[in-house]
Amino acid sequence: MAETLILASASPARAAMLGNAGISFVVEPAAIDESRLKRAAIEAGNSASICALTLAREKARDVSRRHPAAVVIGADQILETDGVWFDKPRDLAEARQQLQALRSRAHRLVTAACAVRGDEMLWHMVSIPELEMRGFSDNFLAAYIAAEGEALLGSVGAYRLEGQGVQLFSRISGDHFAVLGLPLIELLDFLRKCGAIPV
Repeated sequence: MAETLILASASPARAAMLGNAGISFVVEPAAIDESRLKRAAIEAGNSASICALTLAREKARDVSRRHPAAVVIGADQILETDGVWFDKPRDLAEARQQLQALRSRAHRLVTAACAVRGDEMLWHMVSIPELEMRGFSDNFLAAYIAAEGEALLGSVGAYRLEGQGVQLFSRISGDHFAVLGLPLIELLDFLRKCGAIPV
């Protein structure tokens, strides 16, 4: 019998990916202090990969404490360009500033995911797609922000590749699913091997 599977994330994109793949799961977002953990990682000189995986693990462990028998999936994503880490914008003005900063530049989406049961880390992975934004006009940027609206605030970098955000880019390399927030193919392979989903 398949084990209870919990996604410790409030991300609609991650839930949609698992749901579209036909996976039965429960959503229970974690409640951790991400800002504190990021500050600690920066002060310790940790890479974005280490920080993203730490955040994913802590999210999964937070939920796993309440459901120790379940397989809990944690995930996190850090946008990095030239050593600078971006967070989700707090408002549309900040979203505009982020997109202007990323325009005509390349960046990396450091995407980490893990699965835990109780205190045990069962699986983890970090995938790092690289993306390059085109030199879009200010008029395009204004129209894009007006069209996407508040949805941009839920995305690091202020874009959603599954929506009109795809028009911002001139080049994308790496795992498409990781861009959206989960290394889905590898996660599904792990879930089959551990018996959480049918083979």
